[in-house]
Amino acid sequence: MTLGAYEVGRWLQRRTGGHALAQPVLVAIVLVGAVLLLTGTSYDDYLSGASLIAFLLGPATVALALPLHREMARVRRAAPAVLCAVAAGAVTSVVTAILVTQLLGAPQEVAAAASAKATTTPVAIALSAEVGGIPALAAVLAITAGIMGAVAAPALLTLLRIRDARARGLAMGAVSHGIGTSRSLAEGRTEGAFSGLSMGLTALATAAVLPPLAGLLLR
Repeated sequence: MTLGAYEVGRWLQRRTGGHALAQPVLVAIVLVGAVLLLTGTSYDDYLSGASLIAFLLGPATVALALPLHREMARVRRAAPAVLCAVAAGAVTSVVTAILVTQLLGAPQEVAAAASAKATTTPVAIALSAEVGGIPALAAVLAITAGIMGAVAAPALLTLLRIRDARARGLAMGAVSHGIGTSRSLAEGRTEGAFSGLSMGLTALATAAVLPPLAGLLLR
């Protein structure tokens, strides 16, 4: 069912000429959720049937190293700028997430859960728990950030006239991790390589800056 729903998403994306809202992951989530509701299937039952797909997420993530290897020469030349951009992005993501949730009156646990939203879901769960967040909420926020980034970020980058493939990939990986990287791979090999690199480095940078920033901002 999961693979079928994803294929429907890919078909819809092709039929709409790559429309942003026809993001295959988003379409798959909507379709699977609708089927579970209509059939009365519990999430635990669904998850047990989709365990193989969950297992394959690890090898699929490792496979992102392939486009990165092909673009290694460009990565080496841009390394200083990439490291600075990723560090700045991690700090910005953590600070804005905490401050915005606090301004909206959310409890500290919610702010802590939102603080790691720019990292991949397993990392977000672990980091948010480290600073007092709610792991389940952190997972939802990370997935939501990934989907929203994949849907809206390409158009926003185009609107801002950011045409450099390296910059577009870095931005996508920094805000929407794996889901954004899959969207970047659809744009081009360079975008996908830099997005995959940004995804990994953002997780490392966030792990380094989140504890001290949370200590300052979460009181």
